[in-house]
Amino acid sequence: MAKEKDTFKLRESDEFIELLKLLKLKQIAQTGGHAKMIVEDGLVYVNDEQEFRKRKKLRPGDVVKLEEITISIIR
Repeated sequence: MAKEKDTFKLRESDEFIELLKLLKLKQIAQTGGHAKMIVEDGLVYVNDEQEFRKRKKLRPGDVVKLEEITISIIR
């Protein structure tokens, strides 16, 4: 898999996006159940720290890493 850098732009009306929702919107996970498994298995890092909270609130400036994928949260 090639390294992939991506961004997710929050809508002006949104303060944050939950980790599970991001994984589904970016089509990293096919379903909510798949997204939960990815997080529970410790495959996701937020700001270089392993993240196990499925409902982790991601805000502008946060960086999500999963295998070769890096997603920066922006406004």
